Amino acid sequence: MLLQGKVAIVTGARQGIGEGVALSMARAGADLMLVSRSISQNDSVVQAIVDTGRRVEVMQVDVSSREQVRQMVERTLSVFGRVDILFNNAGISKPAMLWKMTEDQWDQVINVNLKGTFNCMQAVAKTMMEQKSGAIINITSSAGLLGTVGQVNYTAAKGGVYALTKSAAKELARYGVTVNTVAPMAETEMTKTIATDPKFRDKYLERIPMGRFAQPDEIGPAVVFLASDGARYITGQTLCIDGGMVML
Repeated sequence: MLLQGKVAIVTGARQGIGEGVALSMARAGADLMLVSRSISQNDSVVQAIVDTGRRVEVMQVDVSSREQVRQMVERTLSVFGRVDILFNNAGISKPAMLWKMTEDQWDQVINVNLKGTFNCMQAVAKTMMEQKSGAIINITSSAGLLGTVGQVNYTAAKGGVYALTKSAAKELARYGVTVNTVAPMAETEMTKTIATDPKFRDKYLERIPMGRFAQPDEIGPAVVFLASDGARYITGQTLCIDGGMVML
């Protein structure tokens, strides 16, 4: 199994892409710390991972809080003894046109999507540097790469993640730690409007050569590869998992 013996932290793990990636990692042999603002032992993703035979712990964490993120890493080390993989998936969307966006809408999205990604990366960096190994996979999006209408906050945050990843990859490479991003286009709760409302759905599908949105479990295998030893010479890269919508 590609991730046998590895320990992964997955943020935003309760549903959607986070759930799909967590299950893929468990099936690949990893033990999991599942993180979300509202996750519990009763969530379906937890039982699904238990059924794979892997160890799993859960923790309610707001990734925009440096203290809560610090505690997340401390608990992971206490329970599992190491951290090999970080999948930064936690994110929110607060759409509004530029001239209508409130300060609160801007701050919330930047704090979770960009600051939260930074907080988690910083919190695991020292451990991974000491281990001389580790894989960090962040989530950006086509919005962060190309821009999109009605989401200047989300676009700024995801564009920031894209750039942050490149700098972190250069800083951590000497320690054997890889840092990459994935840019998925999957049907999740966050993308429910564009995936189900014909007004938006048809417009987006016209831009996807494969003619459909991915399902969350289709994102997992690519993330598992980037987290595996087979990708230890790949860093600072962005993998678009979007049916050909963005071709870099």
